[in-house]
Amino acid sequence: MVHRSVAMQGEDGALRECGLAALAARFGERFSRSAALREQHGHTVTWLANEPPEAVVFPDSTPEVQEIVRQCARHRLPIIPFGTGTSVEGQVNAPAGGVSIDFSRMQAILAVNEEDMDCVVQPGVTRKALNEHLRDKGLFFPIDPGADASLGGMAATRASGTNAVRYGTMREAVVAVKAVMADGEVLTSARRARKSASGYDLTRLLVGSEGTLGIITELTLRLHGIPEAISGGYCPFPDVEAACNAVIMTIQLGIPVARIELLDAAQVKACNVYSNLGLPEAPMLFLEFHGSEGGVAEQSEKFAAIAGDCGGGDFHWSTMAEERTRLWQARHDAYWAAKALRPGASSYSTDVCVPISRLAECVAETRRALEAARLVGTILGHVGDGNFHVLLLVDGQDARERAAVDTFLRDLIARSLAAGGTCSGEHGIGQGKAKYLAAEHGVPAVRAMRLIKRALDPGNILNPGKLFDAAD
Repeated sequence: MVHRSVAMQGEDGALRECGLAALAARFGERFSRSAALREQHGHTVTWLANEPPEAVVFPDSTPEVQEIVRQCARHRLPIIPFGTGTSVEGQVNAPAGGVSIDFSRMQAILAVNEEDMDCVVQPGVTRKALNEHLRDKGLFFPIDPGADASLGGMAATRASGTNAVRYGTMREAVVAVKAVMADGEVLTSARRARKSASGYDLTRLLVGSEGTLGIITELTLRLHGIPEAISGGYCPFPDVEAACNAVIMTIQLGIPVARIELLDAAQVKACNVYSNLGLPEAPMLFLEFHGSEGGVAEQSEKFAAIAGDCGGGDFHWSTMAEERTRLWQARHDAYWAAKALRPGASSYSTDVCVPISRLAECVAETRRALEAARLVGTILGHVGDGNFHVLLLVDGQDARERAAVDTFLRDLIARSLAAGGTCSGEHGIGQGKAKYLAAEHGVPAVRAMRLIKRALDPGNILNPGKLFDAAD
């Protein structure tokens, strides 16, 4: 694959090659221009084209990231931060070439402040590694996207997960970040205090900016106590609309559900085969409650009554950790399970989020649209906060299917926006959803975002080609 930036001629091309040579001399074996490694760092898990960087570098510390950024700024080299590469909207692609900064060597847990229930970590730490470290302290970090993503990447994309209905998203979980800005200076966005009315909220500006405003090299994260008791289980429904109505009623009645996940019949079938579950092949809710032993039992019983009122079957629940773990591992493996429904097909995973009162109609209309378009796909999602996903399995060589997917995605997002929702509940914008940003936020808001980008990154070296469509 020849990258258009690699093919640059003249003064700019020579300047960039000079910068790459300087980085190679400085970082030695921690700098690579291997084709295989570069392609891995342009990885996408959807059908977005792979656009590899010109080189990959592996820093050990914030000062080394500063060195890389200053060298890249001097030589007009784009920079693409890379955690574990699990983002799904092309966030790690390098459409303008440049250098991928891989944070896999920055995996230190720098501090755990047990009394304050927070911790300080480097960006390469993964969510599973952090929770393994915290287990003996009676604390845990609740944000859990399906992949074992890096915490720096999770902050950059404002990630979410199955626990969001109770514990929030990365927006609520990040107390402060340390970030290297486009000029190589280090910005600390906030202190460790639980709240502040001092100055602009730079933490929220950087969380979700997808590496376009600064490169996160340290995070302070809010932690939670491990619950005394946990109950969890599953409940089948006659259709997705009935399942969503049960979700709406559960939330409106104030039942403190920790997780409430929807799987349509196609997704349940896939999980049964992939994870050997043996569940009824019907639309399904997976649920979990956190609290005292009496509390989780009471909450489970209340939900069972709601499910019955909405036409659901029996709610099968348990406090046994092994049973709950098997169920939730199957939920986290749902992407791979769905792919097995159509071996060899390209996958396209997308998500939207709508107000909870509009959830049932939006999910039901989406299921009908899938069937009308004769597309193979599954629906699942973190429906406790109105967020649902569609995983499409497509023959990329079939012109009819490609056209049907384009129409389906356009209509899905239009449906979400018409309901007061968003084009992306947790996947971010990247390249894949840039064309919808103005439709959601309006031209003045996108113009303001562009002005912020220009002010903080005047040379446009930080993850260029992401968030903003060229036509905006």
